[in-house]
Order: sequence, then C-alpha cells, then structure tokens
Amino acid sequence: MRVLLKLILDCDPDAAWRALQSPTAFREVALPWLDFRSDEPGGFPTTWGSEHRVSVRALGAFTVGTQAIRLDALRSTDPRERGTRILRDSGGGTGGMLAAIPRLDHRMAIAPDPAGPDENGRLRTLYRDQLIVRAGALTPFAWYAFWAFWQWRGVRLRRLAPTWAYDPEVHEADEDAVGSAPGAPIGGAATETGEAQR
Repeated sequence: MRVLLKLILDCDPDAAWRALQSPTAFREVALPWLDFRSDEPGGFPTTWGSEHRVSVRALGAFTVGTQAIRLDALRSTDPRERGTRILRDSGGGTGGMLAAIPRLDHRMAIAPDPAGPDENGRLRTLYRDQLIVRAGALTPFAWYAFWAFWQWRGVRLRRLAPTWAYDPEVHEADEDAVGSAPGAPIGGAATETGEAQR
C-alpha cells in the first residue's frame, strides 16, 4: 500500500536536497512523535552514508524497534524530469515491532517548482514523497499508522524548509571584516552558517 505526499517547500532545491541527506533534518521532521537514536559506534554522521542502524522511540518514552536506513541517490529516467533528484531508502525494520516491516521502499524526489521563481526571484522546491508499505497481514494497520505520521511529516517539512535556506543578514561592517581577511570565502560563509542552523 502507498502513502504519498506532494508539497511546495519554501527553499531552493539544493537546500532541500542537502536536508534530505542530513540525519539532523531527518530527526527534526519526525519530532515529537518519533525520535531516532543512532545504533552505530560513532553516532550520527553529518550526512547519511549507505547504511545506518537506528533505534526508534515513540513520544520520547519507549523504544518501538530498530531500523536500518539504506540510502541511494537516483535520477529520474523520464526525460521531462531531468532536474529531478531522488533519494531512495530501501531499508526496513530489524527488531521490535518494526520487525513486522522488514522492507520499505521510500522515495523522496526533489525538483524545481514548476511555477518558476516567485515575485522576489526565489526558486522554491517541488517535493514528492512515496512510501510503499508491505507488512503481510498487518499491512492495512501499518498503512493507517504511516499515513497519519506522513501527514505530520508534511506539516514539519513545510515548517522547517525555510530554515534550510537560512542566510544571515550581512551588515556593512561584517562585509568589510570578511573582505579584509585574505582568502576569506565570501560566498561560502553564509551557506555553511545556514547548514549549521539545521
């Protein structure tokens, strides 16, 4: 059974794509209903690797199971969607209640907003999300739980997206200070600060 989302996010596609690859953003989108704790020796990385094991806690109170997150970056094969980037999670539950769902097929697609830039020249993001749930006889029950949680994900994605593209105001004094430092990365400083805000 499928759970779908289709949203316009108030950030540019590059910012959305970086957020999808961030464990921090992944956790923020799920709170407060679910939280994820790393089961890897080094904890969460800055960006996801190919596989990461996590424990899943509900309402911050109890662990409902463990899960493997397995990510691959894909491109759409449709020539009309050359600008679409897809992140696929093919992991699934590995323990506890989540063991009933050993395989998930979760695809998150990022593309420029088809409407083009807004009146201020800012390009927003078309976000599409598809989750295919297979849990045997439990599939209908799992679908309702995932559907409800996915609606919350949609609310959180819309709320958090503007922070992914956060650029601090640069005052004249700050510009002079940055310009006076030899080799200072003027263009990169705001991007790095924006990522740190996530």
